[in-house]
Amino acid sequence: MIKVTLKDGSVKEYPKGATIKEVAESISSGLARVALAGKVDGEVKELSYALNSDCEVSLLTFENEEGRHAFRHTSSHILAQAVKRLFPDTKLAIGPAIDNGYYYDFDSEQAFTAEDLEKIEKEMKKIVKENLPLEKFELPRGEAIALMKEKGEDYKVELIEDLPEDADISFYKQGEFVDLCAGPHAPSTGKIKAFKLLSATGAYWRGSEKNKMLQRIYGTSFIKKSALEEYLHQLEEAKKRDHNKLGRQLELFMTADSVGQGLPLIMPKGAKVIQILQRFVEDEEEKRGYLLTKTPFMAKSDLYKISGHWDHYKDGMFVLGDEEKDDEVMGLRPMTCPFQFMIYKSKPRSYRDLPIRYAETSPLFRNESSGEMHGLIRVRQFTISEGHLICTPEQVEEEFRGVVDLINDMMKALGIENDIWYQFSKWDPNNREKYIDNPEAWEQTQAKMKNILDNLDIDYREVEGEAAFYGPKLDIQFKNVHGKEDTIITVQMDFALPERFDMTYVDHDNEKKRPIIIHRTSIGCYERTLAMLIEKYAGAFPTWLAPVQVKVLAIAEKHHGYVLSLKDKFEKKGIRVEADLRNEKIGYKIREAQLEKVPYMLVIGDKEMEAQTVAVRSRKEGDQGAQPVDQFIDNVMKEIENKH
Repeated sequence: MIKVTLKDGSVKEYPKGATIKEVAESISSGLARVALAGKVDGEVKELSYALNSDCEVSLLTFENEEGRHAFRHTSSHILAQAVKRLFPDTKLAIGPAIDNGYYYDFDSEQAFTAEDLEKIEKEMKKIVKENLPLEKFELPRGEAIALMKEKGEDYKVELIEDLPEDADISFYKQGEFVDLCAGPHAPSTGKIKAFKLLSATGAYWRGSEKNKMLQRIYGTSFIKKSALEEYLHQLEEAKKRDHNKLGRQLELFMTADSVGQGLPLIMPKGAKVIQILQRFVEDEEEKRGYLLTKTPFMAKSDLYKISGHWDHYKDGMFVLGDEEKDDEVMGLRPMTCPFQFMIYKSKPRSYRDLPIRYAETSPLFRNESSGEMHGLIRVRQFTISEGHLICTPEQVEEEFRGVVDLINDMMKALGIENDIWYQFSKWDPNNREKYIDNPEAWEQTQAKMKNILDNLDIDYREVEGEAAFYGPKLDIQFKNVHGKEDTIITVQMDFALPERFDMTYVDHDNEKKRPIIIHRTSIGCYERTLAMLIEKYAGAFPTWLAPVQVKVLAIAEKHHGYVLSLKDKFEKKGIRVEADLRNEKIGYKIREAQLEKVPYMLVIGDKEMEAQTVAVRSRKEGDQGAQPVDQFIDNVMKEIENKH
């Protein structure tokens, strides 16, 4: 007999070799019916997994993240089996579960259309009805390669060849279908009753444009049909807010094939929003003691070799020149820190000079792979509110606190303070090649940063392997309308670059010492922030951010003079205004202004012109009637001042 400790702390005895499913059945038939997998001493296993020693076991259902992962991973295998049945010559690549669904990549001569997705869905339903058990088996590496070669699965062979020679390779079989997979999975295909295929797109093998373009089919699945229908409704609502769609409709930005992927063209209205944000950020930073710098967009490779970017980040840079042929090789800057460090080093520094806070509105360049780029969220050229605080060890906590305070004020002004969360991103000691290799410094810096975060009394999660190559960081996270999580702002503690750049200050004891550097953004990347705001407000920006705050609509030509005088008066007050003098019906003009999501429309006819008033229509509150001009101006100015 073995002892099994359950989630509630109770201990039960079972015969050695009992499965997780038998544990579930001993608790209740209801739990056994909804269980999808189990966690044994922290590792997720199938329900068929045999328990051979004392252990802790918790049952996983669709309510648990790991349970959903097993459920949706099984959904991806059903998708692959259906595709192989319908298009037998298709080669399989990878098919993981992801947030809110799953996908599978295929190499097929068949270009999957919407009609093909319908056929595949029908075949998937047949596979679900067949209620095929998912059976795991393992093979030595050589036999695993032979099996996949026999099936003509070249991509699977490549994946296996990347594994250690002594590895046992796991597969899952459901009916005639066999797939290379680490698992775990739901016990049978019959569990997956509510699913939907969403789209077919292109995706490079292993995410590299150097490899073949495959076809990726996305899908989602739920335990109940009602939950699936609710999610599909949410997707439709998300499409209405998608910044890629709205940004083009509202003429905020565009793209052009002849310009290039990941290089958006910000149009006048979008540029106005970014300008407002930039002025707000720069003014606020100046109030908080930041010194503005302006540095080059490129530098010799020598600078990046000092910083470590050449060794750790070169593949993500745009390099100008050939190291083997040219005497001088340049690189477009992926970040500003090395340049500001050179400014710091331009003269000797004392502890009395510290902290020094440098800030710059920095256009940066990163060679993102084509598969990673998306609208304004991930691009190859972007502008960031970048800053570096150079301080003594004693000043670090106060300066870090000041940075977080600045960020929180920015998020509050944008109206998204309740939509963000914090992540403490640490290094991965098992992947030292990715980082500057100084384990002792990493542990010390991470301990110091954790202490600061705990003193700040903020909720955060810890994640390994997401640190910058030179230090741990606090990431501010946000999800777009499609549920994809992105980092919008980072605060990094740097123990390495002061050493690499030989940065010093003279301390109280007249000894030279190394400062500590805090890298930070205050509002993040302006392009990504614009995308986030488009989706947050569905294009209906708060008045202070709206590219056009007021639109004055003339009913007839005789009202043009008064309309233009109002426009002039508003402009002198700094209100962004447009006049619509077109020979169109007033209803048409109002509808157009509503589609443009302008906060205020002023309708001008005979009554308004005679009384020297304005008829106000609010985007939020509808018709507000006639108002004296100065009263309307005061109301709008208060909204702008209060960031509403």
